[in-house]
Amino acid sequence: MYLSRFLSIHALWVTVSSVMQPYPLVWGHYDVCKTQIYTEEGKVWDYMACQPESTDMTKYLKVKLDPPDITCGDPPETFCAMGNPYMCNNECDASTPELAHPPELMFDFEGRHPSTFWQSATWKEYPKPLQVNITLSWSKTIELTDNIVITFESGRPDQMILEKSLDYGRTWQPYQYYATDCLDAFHMDPKSVKDLSQHTVLEIICTEEYSTGYMTNSKIIHFEIKDRFAFFAGPWLRNMASLYGQLDTTKKLRDFFTVTDLRIRLLRPAVGEIFVDELHLARYFYAISDIKVHGRCKCNLHATVCVYDNSKLTCECEHNTTGPDCGKCKKNYQGRPWSPGSYLPIPKGTANTCIPSISSIGTNVCDNELLHCQNGGTCHNNVRCLCPAAYTGILCEKLRCEEAGSCSSDSGQGAPPRGCPALLLLLLLLPLPPALLGTAGPLGM
Repeated sequence: MYLSRFLSIHALWVTVSSVMQPYPLVWGHYDVCKTQIYTEEGKVWDYMACQPESTDMTKYLKVKLDPPDITCGDPPETFCAMGNPYMCNNECDASTPELAHPPELMFDFEGRHPSTFWQSATWKEYPKPLQVNITLSWSKTIELTDNIVITFESGRPDQMILEKSLDYGRTWQPYQYYATDCLDAFHMDPKSVKDLSQHTVLEIICTEEYSTGYMTNSKIIHFEIKDRFAFFAGPWLRNMASLYGQLDTTKKLRDFFTVTDLRIRLLRPAVGEIFVDELHLARYFYAISDIKVHGRCKCNLHATVCVYDNSKLTCECEHNTTGPDCGKCKKNYQGRPWSPGSYLPIPKGTANTCIPSISSIGTNVCDNELLHCQNGGTCHNNVRCLCPAAYTGILCEKLRCEEAGSCSSDSGQGAPPRGCPALLLLLLLLPLPPALLGTAGPLGM
């Protein structure tokens, strides 16, 4: 009886736990770039794909508004309360901290009551459109790992476009359209992410799901990253190997979740009715209390650390790579073309480490990682191998007696196969198969 009760309680706990934690707590385990392992030749480095931890990327962005003077309060003006659009005695005054609503309040800590928020000027120049561009820039390529969430303190806009850039704001592509009437606003049929599939996941859609005008309990707009991940990883994102496989092999999919900048284009404020009430234009404006963007620095699976220094994000590159995104091989490590790391095979991936150039051998003979001294030799300051008495050569690869022409079959020193030393050295530089390197097979938030 007690056993059956225990099993019932255990089953209940497993069920509750699975419901309480629908998404993985850790997005992959690519948190180590290399580790030392023991082989017959001693300790060697085992390299693997690696990436920084997913984090709140709003801590590192710069925000720009266009037009620059669109924020309310200069000069001071009154606006209508959000809960009651006809109670128009609230004041915005940029010169008074308690009444000011600057852009940085979109990214401060929320949880206080009332919420702090940025607010635009009101639609006092109607019928001229009230339009605002909010540009978020990182000066760094980042990979999105969770939904983009925008919380409005005004009504959610009747028309809005979320855009992305992959080239630091030089060109822009739409991410998603939002409208109360997609056909009228953008000549697009309304859709939701649930209407997509693996084959159409990159489709740019217009949704009416988040544009409902004045509703106090409807403040949030999403751009659904996780729902798109779920087409490959399953509804609870448990099959991350499938997603990683797709990201590895489909550049368009990988680029879809990669940005350098985001732009929120507010095209028409929440009206709530068919016609604009020209007698109460102070009720029409935009106000945003919070923007959430979770992601990680793109380091091409060659780094676990991304540092923020002098208002700039930079990957701390491993695998003999360099550059802001670890996008090229270091000097003297161009023995094969640069390549990004790979998530596959799970769980460690493939590092695709840059290897020394042939032209650099004279100054970097050995490094105890890729160029090993042979036959018991030891690497000294990366410039030469200290060989045992019986051996010589750049990597201690030759018998001294062979060089002197005095090797004999009964000397106890069998001569190795003869060949060109330069060719032998070249072979040593070539990449070894993963099995010989010890690289067993292998997102925020």
